[in-house]
Amino acid sequence: MTRLFTAVFALAIAAAIPVTAAERTYVNPRFGTTITFNDSVFTTMQPEPDNGDGASWSAPDGGRLLVWGQYNALDFTPTTLADDVANSLDQETYRKVGSRWMVVSGFDEGEIVYHRAEFGGRDVIHSMEMRYPADLAKHYDRLASRMADSLIGP
Repeated sequence: MTRLFTAVFALAIAAAIPVTAAERTYVNPRFGTTITFNDSVFTTMQPEPDNGDGASWSAPDGGRLLVWGQYNALDFTPTTLADDVANSLDQETYRKVGSRWMVVSGFDEGEIVYHRAEFGGRDVIHSMEMRYPADLAKHYDRLASRMADSLIGP
């Protein structure tokens, strides 16, 4: 009876733990920008830039994920960076700004763009941007929030 109870208990615990086998954590060696994302969606890593500031991945359905760090050479604040990102879009649909972060979303050339930035130490801005076809918004919107919450940097 004890073995049966132990087996049932172990199965119950295993069922309660979410499966995250498709998650990958990327850490940029130059800036320490870190993000966790679903690598069963973003399956193809693009060649990294020569300056080592970040990385990008693409999805078979047209989605893209870009992650990078950069020195804050233009002395952006979260508000002025949000303005800069919004000015690059055809239409801004969402904006939220905190004391050390910002999020801007909108449309650009028929795609949805979701951009989040965290202002870290050493005057570095840690950023992620997702771009995806508007007809896939339901699928990607769920991913964007979770990935944005995982974006960190020193």
